[in-house]
Formats: sequence, structure tokens, C-alpha cells
Amino acid sequence: MTGDAVEVLRLGDRTVAEYTWRPDLPASVAPRPYLHPVRTLGGTTVTELMPASHRHHLGVSVAVAEVDGANFWGGRTFVPGHGPAWLDNQGSQEHLRWLRRRPGQLRHTLHWNSIDGSTLFFERRDLSWWPAGPDAWALDFSFDLINMTDRELAIRSPAAHGRTGAGYGGFFWRAPSGECRVAASADGGTVHGQRARWLSVAGNGWTLVFLGADEATRGDRWFVRTRDYVGVGSSLAWDEPLLLAPHAELGRRIVTVIADGDLPPGRAAAYADEYSA
Repeated sequence: MTGDAVEVLRLGDRTVAEYTWRPDLPASVAPRPYLHPVRTLGGTTVTELMPASHRHHLGVSVAVAEVDGANFWGGRTFVPGHGPAWLDNQGSQEHLRWLRRRPGQLRHTLHWNSIDGSTLFFERRDLSWWPAGPDAWALDFSFDLINMTDRELAIRSPAAHGRTGAGYGGFFWRAPSGECRVAASADGGTVHGQRARWLSVAGNGWTLVFLGADEATRGDRWFVRTRDYVGVGSSLAWDEPLLLAPHAELGRRIVTVIADGDLPPGRAAAYADEYSA
């Protein structure tokens, strides 16, 4: 154990987030870089880290339930015909080198390693942030994954193995537990499992607006859970595997607006117009 390595995200004299890029974590949680705490400009924390019921939930991170049999989500793995089971298959995301470290932007490269030490993905990750009004700021989180193997890699969620509704895996935000309100650009009822240009989650004194900021990300479905805990993710593989050919690449980009108070849907839609490509 060497201790965490952390970069601090600031806007003016305010610390709005901390990015632990080299975490000191047990293998069981699939160690990976994460953002926590993330705060509103008013100082309200809008992430949770390793809560008692889900120790593998790490603030804001890129977490995938299964890649070629390796668990990059942490905790138990869903086994068809059995259910969640503890397997010795947790992978890790390891920092390689910094490409940029300056106010308003962090860019680095990572390896996604399976438990045997083999590298499945090479990743380029870019974080940038800026003010989004007097009571809000925006976090731009993009990642590109390259298959480093000579075989096709399958990215799967538990839903791809038959666990209905459990289509999680990709960008994931663990928000504070408690009562919340969800709104989205999608028509109809729940946004869970649906595509939407934007969605918002509002809690006690805060609002998060999530935007698929490019066409590929807008094609993914949203995972939204408000029962037992509050979590939002952009799913790479909802109910079917995403197959990535040898040395092929995929990229995703999510912009999140972090605001004090309760934002009206019209303002969330305006953010989508402003920050989406």
C-alpha cells in the first residue's frame, strides 16, 4: 500500500472535485481512478465513495461489469443460471503517463489489466471543467478504449447475461443516497434503459444534468437507479454484448453539469444545446 495519488480540480479559489488517479484500493473493488468528492460551487458533495452496501461504487468512474470474463466493476460477477457470485476475476485500471496537467484539464493514459496481468485495453482519458453559470459548473469526461489483444473482446453487462434491467457498465456516477427527482428529454415514463439527449437528477439542494456529448454516446442507453441508492450511468452494452475487434477503438464523452438548487428542465435542455457536439 502506497497511498492515493490525487489531483485537485479548482475553479478560482474553490475546490470542486478531487481525482484519485492512482488509488490504493483492495482488488475486490476493481481498483480504478475516480472522482470524489465532487462538489457544487456552494460546497455540497454530490458523490459517494465505497458506501457500506456497495463498496465497489467509487464516486465517478468508468466501470464495466465484464470484459472478456474480467470484472472491471468490482464486487460480485453475475453468472447466468446462478446469479451474483464472488469470483477471482477483478481487473484494474492503471495509470501509465500524463499527457496534460493544467488548470481546467487533465489528460492521461491507462491500461486495463485482467487479474493475470494481461492488458485488455489501452485508454486515453480526458477531463476538463469550466464555470457554467453563477451556480453551476461543467465536467467533461471522455475516454477512448483500444483493444490491445489479437482477439475480439466482448463487453457485457449483467443484462446481456439475462439479468433484466441490469444494463450497467461504462461511465457511472454514484450520487448521494436519499430522495431525488429525475427528469429527461425522453418521452414517456422512466428513462432507465432508454436513450435520452439529457437527463437530470435533483436531490436536496443539488442537481446533476447528464449529457451525451457526442453522437456515439447519445446512442447508448441510460442506467438510472433511485431505489436503494442513486446511481446514473451511460451503458456501453445494455442487453447485448458490445464486440470490439482486435486493435479497434471506441470512444465516449459525457458532460455533467453540477448545480446548486433545483434546475428546471428548460435550463437542462439549454445545457444540452450548448455542450453537445
